[in-house]
Amino acid sequence: MSHTIEKPTDITIPSSSMWAKLPVLGGICAATGLGATLAMAFGEHQARAMFSYLWAYEVWLAVALGALGWVMIDQIVRAGWSAVVRRISETAAATLPVFIVLFIPIVTVGYHALYPWTHETDAILERKRWFLSTPFFMGRAGFYLLVWAALSIYLYRMSVKQDAAGNDDMAKARISRSIWRFSAVGIILYVLTQSFQAIDWMMSLQPHWYSTIFGVYYFAASTLAFFAFITLVSMGLQKAGVLKKAITIEHYHDLGKYLFGYTIFWAYIAFSQFILIWYANIPEETEFYIARLHGGWEWVSYALPVLHFFVPFLYLLSRQVKRKQLLLGLGATWILLMHLIDLYWLILPNFGAHGEGHHEPHLALSWLDMAALVGIGGVFMATFGWLLARNKVVCVNDPRLPESLAHENY
Repeated sequence: MSHTIEKPTDITIPSSSMWAKLPVLGGICAATGLGATLAMAFGEHQARAMFSYLWAYEVWLAVALGALGWVMIDQIVRAGWSAVVRRISETAAATLPVFIVLFIPIVTVGYHALYPWTHETDAILERKRWFLSTPFFMGRAGFYLLVWAALSIYLYRMSVKQDAAGNDDMAKARISRSIWRFSAVGIILYVLTQSFQAIDWMMSLQPHWYSTIFGVYYFAASTLAFFAFITLVSMGLQKAGVLKKAITIEHYHDLGKYLFGYTIFWAYIAFSQFILIWYANIPEETEFYIARLHGGWEWVSYALPVLHFFVPFLYLLSRQVKRKQLLLGLGATWILLMHLIDLYWLILPNFGAHGEGHHEPHLALSWLDMAALVGIGGVFMATFGWLLARNKVVCVNDPRLPESLAHENY
């Protein structure tokens, strides 16, 4: 197979496409979903509304953080094959500043309803009080959000600046080196902040419980969700007439490999966390799984390994699946659905345990879950669509773009 190495010309969003209307459509979804969720958060169903809100927040935050991490890793290793889809991932990461605003209801309206350690105490919590204290919690949260915003904005702006470099090869190379150096430092901050936010915002929902690899679990989940997202967005853009020849079956093949690989990585971390905790049989640790083996949650616990690992593992094992857009798109959609269920299983059982007087948690779906998911998803997609339409959809002056356009799998 051979490729003609020439820069693509279909590199902007057509004004008539649905992608150009995404900011408006996303805004409508945001107003409707967030309006309904936050309205209920000021009533008698405050706790349930805020647990739905936190779940939706973490679902979409995972996609943005997965994008940010991959952009920096991609730059550090100087990957060539992915240059044609890098702008999409940079744009997804550049939505992170809006999560600062979206975090406000969590630390105002839902703070005490979500986190029992803010108003309860016992011997275990007192030993953790140096970490689980309101000033330190707020300070850490602010640091995480500002670091993500700074990293994502810098990477996005420098990439766009490179687009404007024209034929100045020295300027393009200089910008690439700057991005590389920035990513080498930024990835350290990313790993720490991404891991600790998972501990702070999700693990502390059940403050007696702890896991030393929970941050890695969230990293695996977020990266997997991101690759499913970028696969579907790439296909959607091509349907709209963008990058029709630039993104080839070779790129989809590699995206499919990442979906396959991170499915295995997620399962490895999930099983490692489970077997170590279950075998050690320490009450403060096993309570996490015990809460998820009663009240209907046991069916989710039994289904997740099958549906989130074995099904996509066996499905993506075939080379042909990764090289056919329809089949790969179905796999990516399935993985995103499992991502929703996985985070729901992590977060929502704590509502039953703490939101209504420490009784056994029961699985009870609510329309608030969908409202929050649509609302925060609307904000994310509106921001994503606005940024995507502002600039070129591909990094036209990236020195590695020719390599990406000619990419082949062997």
